[in-house]
Amino acid sequence: MARPQNAPDPSRRSEQSRTAILTAAAELVAEVGFAKLTIERIAARAGVGKQTIYRWWPSKGAVVFDAFLAGNEDASGGLALPDTGDLGEDLRTVLRLTALELADPAFDRTGRALTAEVLTDPDLLREYRTRLLDPLLEVTRDRLRAARDAGRIRPDADLGLAVELLYGPLYYRWLHGLGPLDPDYADRVVAALLAALGHDGG
Repeated sequence: MARPQNAPDPSRRSEQSRTAILTAAAELVAEVGFAKLTIERIAARAGVGKQTIYRWWPSKGAVVFDAFLAGNEDASGGLALPDTGDLGEDLRTVLRLTALELADPAFDRTGRALTAEVLTDPDLLREYRTRLLDPLLEVTRDRLRAARDAGRIRPDADLGLAVELLYGPLYYRWLHGLGPLDPDYADRVVAALLAALGHDGG
């Protein structure tokens, strides 16, 4: 049976509420920090009841993670690495952007809070792995595999280790505040990786 023409659309109302919740979570975590953020505050800012939030998310960490993905659409879907035929340039492009994001104060506060939550919440860790980390690592392996198949890097290159060597230094430096995160540092990481992989320069 069709809905009356002027009846409210429940799916549209739900999507509006979900968008309001994610927007509120993103605003509040930037304003007050993750530690002081509560489901009650998110609900009040979004104009919904707490039960609405708990119907879709099990914890405030899960809400903030979804808000992070919503604000970073490239991270949440359609992830791909450039393939210009120049492996070095492609990796530099990706790592420069990663370094700049990690150095952004707006990202830093939320990023560190989410990292702490991921380490203590197994369900959130699974979400993080499934929706963000694993897809990123896989597309990077695919790009390196294409280079290996084309004879641009050593045929025995360990692609899993190579991916860790690519991203690991940036996150290590970010977590421990060891130095600047900028395009120059990203380029040096890529140069070291390419040398280890026996890259032929193409």
